[in-house]
Amino acid sequence: MSGAGARRDELVAVYRTASECTLCPLAETRATVVFGAGDADADLMFIGEAPGAEEDRRGLPFVGRAGGLLNELLGEIGLGRDDVFIANTLMCRPPGNRDPQPDELAACRPYLLEKVRLIEPKVIATLGNFATKLITGDQTGITRVRGRPQVHHLGVRTVRVFPILHPAAALRTPKLRPTMSADFAALGRLLGEPAPVQDPASAGQGERRADDAPEPDRGGQLDIFAP
Repeated sequence: MSGAGARRDELVAVYRTASECTLCPLAETRATVVFGAGDADADLMFIGEAPGAEEDRRGLPFVGRAGGLLNELLGEIGLGRDDVFIANTLMCRPPGNRDPQPDELAACRPYLLEKVRLIEPKVIATLGNFATKLITGDQTGITRVRGRPQVHHLGVRTVRVFPILHPAAALRTPKLRPTMSADFAALGRLLGEPAPVQDPASAGQGERRADDAPEPDRGGQLDIFAP
């Protein structure tokens, strides 16, 4: 089996485990676990905050109005949802769409890091203030860091992180729509750059080290990974 095929099978196994997760109280109130969806071999991964009501009902991320705008913005740079992988910091909907709590984020973090490890994206685009602060570890507001690529270690992977406004912000404030288009254009250009050099020192003890990983098979499109 190819490196990409093996990684996809591992991702499916992680999904099956996550679908029965009871590590935090959100397991008691969710309808479904929203693991993520898209190409399991994508160069571009999006990370948002948490599922909303429609995502909780359907088990898929970004399927409401914000998801519709995300689809439009992807189309502007020649991509579709099938070409990327979309996930959130949390896999379960917080009641009333409240902010995620520290224990919830801690429970979901290992799953998120496994997605990053197995998908091996070149670029992670964080959508909105909350996801950006969590992934970068920097409390600077999204309006100051949006559109500026950074390099971060997430688990065993070294990735470019590209903060972007959340699509919901442009729905609330239409004048932000051109800003989002400009940032997506920059994101498209960033995807054309080489991936960051993997830093073996970022590999956690007992985890697969980035320099020991097989080269990903980028020769063909994988099937869409979704629940």
